[in-house]
Amino acid sequence: MNRLYHVALSPFCRKVRLTLAEKKIEVELVEERYWEKSADFLRRNPAGKVPVLRYDNRLFSESQAICEYLDEILPTPALMPRDAEARFEVRRLCTWFDDKFNAEVTAKVMGERVWKKVQKKGYPDSKTVKEGLAATKYHLDYMAWLLDQRRWLAGDLMTLADFAAAAHLSCLDYISDVDWNRSEVVKQWYAKIKSRPAFRSLLADQLPGMPPSPQYAELDF
Repeated sequence: MNRLYHVALSPFCRKVRLTLAEKKIEVELVEERYWEKSADFLRRNPAGKVPVLRYDNRLFSESQAICEYLDEILPTPALMPRDAEARFEVRRLCTWFDDKFNAEVTAKVMGERVWKKVQKKGYPDSKTVKEGLAATKYHLDYMAWLLDQRRWLAGDLMTLADFAAAAHLSCLDYISDVDWNRSEVVKQWYAKIKSRPAFRSLLADQLPGMPPSPQYAELDF
């Protein structure tokens, strides 16, 4: 049985879960408290990070590498374009969200409001949270600019870039920290992604003692 070692509200794990579901690859989800650095987990990935995918009796790590590997071995439905320039744009945007958005928004908001509580590391720093929420506006405006020119973030077809963005935003949406009224085009883009069958298992996620926001599981909002 294929197995994904993950954390429910990790955007990197969610990107892989969306890819697996879109490709209709069945996996057993195993919650991994990676911050505890268990010997078994470090043997699976010495970097001590999630996600880790056990697929066809082999171990794979690093979310972008996993997603592109799955797209290469199972090319339908395609999540990476064939054209080199278009592939570059997908990778650029995946890096934008997994690096820049994560550092400026996800790590600050989720890190303070969720992971400090889960990992018992004290109380959230309100200044850091406010910085993350303020940065969200810039990123939503950039997404709106892209979507004013394209059907999807990287072009006319849905790609891994959309999954990367949706993975981060869905984590923030869980705790109701996205101003969806800021941009109608971004709101509609997210509604399209959220209504896909691949998104269903994400909507079922719940952290103990931290229920999702009321709008989180709504398919149309």
